[in-house]
Amino acid sequence: MAVQNGKDLLVKIDLTGSGNFQTVAGLRATRVSFNAESVDVTSLESAGGWRELLAGAGVKSAAISGSGIFRDAASDERVRQIFFDGEMPGFQVVIPDFGIIEGPFQVSSIEYAGNHDGEATYELSLTSAGQLTFTAI
Repeated sequence: MAVQNGKDLLVKIDLTGSGNFQTVAGLRATRVSFNAESVDVTSLESAGGWRELLAGAGVKSAAISGSGIFRDAASDERVRQIFFDGEMPGFQVVIPDFGIIEGPFQVSSIEYAGNHDGEATYELSLTSAGQLTFTAI
């Protein structure tokens, strides 16, 4: 994967539930992480006393976080409503020269801040809430 602009990593949300994905407005910094729990099946008979893991087992998860400014009232309102209603709509994460991750996410936190002499900012955290798909680009 070649060097990419950070601004090219996009977080998109299905604003209406119809598969119409829109970029979450004003994100300046974004981070995506993928995790998989391991299932330890080591026993006294494990070769050389080395830990053994069960292939294909464990729970997979993804987390997305971002911070930015308010620019688009529609996406800001949608994210806020998702949080207060406890919805888990479809999101897309576009990772340049890698692929698109798509699936349901829960807004696990949203934080608002601002200085008296600056713009209002927010931080957003999403946690996967179901099966995710990957499409290479």
